[in-house]
Amino acid sequence: MGEMKAVLFDRFGPPEVLYVGRRPVPVLGPDEVLVRVRAAAVNGGDLHDRTGKVRLMTGRTFPKGCGLDFAGEVARVGSSVRGMREGERVWGLLGRRTGSMAEYVAVSPRRIAPAPGNLTPEEAVSLLAGATTAVTALRDKAALQPGERLLVRGGSGGVGSVAVQVGRLLGARVVALAGAKNLDFVRGLGAEEALDHRTTPLSAALGRFDVVLDTVGTEQARLRRLLAPGGRMVAVTLDLERPLASMATVLGSVVHGRGRIRFFSGNPDSALLAEVARLAEHGDLVPVVDTVHPLDRVADAQRALEAGGVRGKHVVRIA
Repeated sequence: MGEMKAVLFDRFGPPEVLYVGRRPVPVLGPDEVLVRVRAAAVNGGDLHDRTGKVRLMTGRTFPKGCGLDFAGEVARVGSSVRGMREGERVWGLLGRRTGSMAEYVAVSPRRIAPAPGNLTPEEAVSLLAGATTAVTALRDKAALQPGERLLVRGGSGGVGSVAVQVGRLLGARVVALAGAKNLDFVRGLGAEEALDHRTTPLSAALGRFDVVLDTVGTEQARLRRLLAPGGRMVAVTLDLERPLASMATVLGSVVHGRGRIRFFSGNPDSALLAEVARLAEHGDLVPVVDTVHPLDRVADAQRALEAGGVRGKHVVRIA
């Protein structure tokens, strides 16, 4: 199929290292699906990849691609794949690799599912990673129960804005920390209380929580002290400015005292993607798109996420 456009970078650095280059269209294996990508979201992991903060995992081979998730439609189906047809609208994630900010991706059918029929590709991809992470964190890892008190740190971001909604769906009393200009927005998503993270100390004044969801990664030891007896804390990121200390806090919580921190990096399968699609189609989860950027302005999209104060997701329209 020739070549395709793709977002690439040839060295670690600021957003300016990103460019739209050309790569061969992926060769389709018999057990893969080729997806024509229409939109991809900008995630925190993209920033870490670009700056080299996770170079021990990603390596130093260049050029590297960008993007973890995508929404589009099936372009071709491998000879061994059943149950999928060309033209079907799908969404998914690449798993433990990057490169979804490209015109095409080849992916296992276990990593995709039919996209929500009521959402545009830009809306769908803004919801995808945050929703699968929030459902896994709150329902599966923390076993959040109706009536429990939940603290969401980073309540306006890509994960937090969906976690507030998931917490409400599960019947929890949701308290969210967010930037001052986003407090009304977070309340509108279902938080009973929304507090300015810059002026609200992580102290006993906040009260005790049955579940704490941390999407920021810093001060996890202080967050852990906010747990009520039997409380559970789930962290979906580490402090990459102090990765060893952050990991030590997580690992130390497993051994010492109450309130073990459950850390995980999301890697959803097609069943979870399909479940989230149903929630979106029923209106139980709503997407939050901060800004849609054209492909050639991907550096602006990452720069905007780095600046903070995001509402939901910055999205890159591929085609």
